[in-house]
Amino acid sequence: MMPLSVLQVKRLQPELITPAKSTPQETKFLSDIDDQEFLRFHVPVIMCYKDNPSLNKNRNPVKVIREALSRALVYYYPLAGRLREGPNRKLVVNCNGEGILFVEASANVTLEQLGDKILPPCPLLEEFLFNFPGSDGIIGCPLLLVQVTCLTCGGFILALRLNHTMCDATGLLLFLTAVAEMARGAHAPSILPVWERELLFARDPPRITCAHHEYEDVIDHSDDSYSFSNQSNMVQRSFYFGAKEMRVLRKQIPPHLISTCSTFDLITACLWKCRTLALKINPKQVVRVSCVVNARGKHHNVRLPLGYYGNAFAFPAAVSKAEPLCKNPLGYALELVKKAKATMNEEYLRSVADLLVLRGRPQYSSTGSYLIVSDNTRVGFGDVNFGWGQPVFAGPAKALDLISFYVQHKNNTEDGILVPMCLPSSAMKRFQQELARITQEPNEDICNNLRSTRIMSMM
Repeated sequence: MMPLSVLQVKRLQPELITPAKSTPQETKFLSDIDDQEFLRFHVPVIMCYKDNPSLNKNRNPVKVIREALSRALVYYYPLAGRLREGPNRKLVVNCNGEGILFVEASANVTLEQLGDKILPPCPLLEEFLFNFPGSDGIIGCPLLLVQVTCLTCGGFILALRLNHTMCDATGLLLFLTAVAEMARGAHAPSILPVWERELLFARDPPRITCAHHEYEDVIDHSDDSYSFSNQSNMVQRSFYFGAKEMRVLRKQIPPHLISTCSTFDLITACLWKCRTLALKINPKQVVRVSCVVNARGKHHNVRLPLGYYGNAFAFPAAVSKAEPLCKNPLGYALELVKKAKATMNEEYLRSVADLLVLRGRPQYSSTGSYLIVSDNTRVGFGDVNFGWGQPVFAGPAKALDLISFYVQHKNNTEDGILVPMCLPSSAMKRFQQELARITQEPNEDICNNLRSTRIMSMM
């Protein structure tokens, strides 16, 4: 594996990629789910591809993807615009066709040499997704940054940064799939994009009909040494959940929950408990974990068009005092997680939109007593094929403060789930110990477990 100090990435100056044809010059409103304070950030995604001469002999990925982006933007032209803020902080897109930011780069390294360095939390993210000064604002800045870095092996890395108010993971996948189809020669996307953000506007009159613990203010009684406000004190590590970890966790839950809990539910309950213990939160403190739940599909009865690429999710919160969460068996946390997720339906999502309008788009709680988790294992990033086959890895590049993304990962021959976690350095070691303890086999030595657990770090 190449030492990080030897890696050199050469970047050309960024360019703006505009739609290949003229597009409507208009203003479009975001939905009341889109423009909430919680989504006013950029999310990084990394996709890594091997060289594949049998599929793409003598084709340049930079040229192919640049042209495909331009053609796809004809259909997804709002992404080439700029956001502005109207009355009551309502966000609108000025569809002016200014374009997305694109960077061509090359690196003196092979995909094999990079090894696990491409996995979240990717320690090389700033090399493969350079943050050009002035490009990362929410208002008046490019809504999408794409960097394609060619490697010496013939493979390449596509890293991107998306303004989350424009799309959720499913919406981003729709756009990337359209780009990939264009790169492979299609004349139009197989699924045409649908804007129609008015489908998720607040009702008239707005009315809050559900409990929304995720937006409640909570006084934080946590120890100052575990503060999330000091970014220089934060570290990231990823934790792997494979067959062994899941087997041990399932042995700890009561029989009536085994048949109805998902892998996501169980990992979330485990992380919530271990994280609360690691942060040494006051026993009387209210702690919360929010699960991002997609509103699409028949299950939640939210009728949205197939090509809808806006944000269509809520993140209902499970709530508990710290003391019972830490002292009770894992089934206690699991039951709370399942109940919180079960509250999600069309009425819940409509109530969220109404709350956001009535209360002036309040921020979610940003204290250490709050965790947000998002399952990206089934989104489909791993199926995006620009003509070089499926990616070696594709998904969110790191955790974001209180937000952890679950991603698919093959550990040797085993399929599992990788979860990046962001914590103050003083709490991370304790978190590792708690996680090792709760996932150890009977009679297994904790120290051995710690050494064998898949952990990757990024300062």
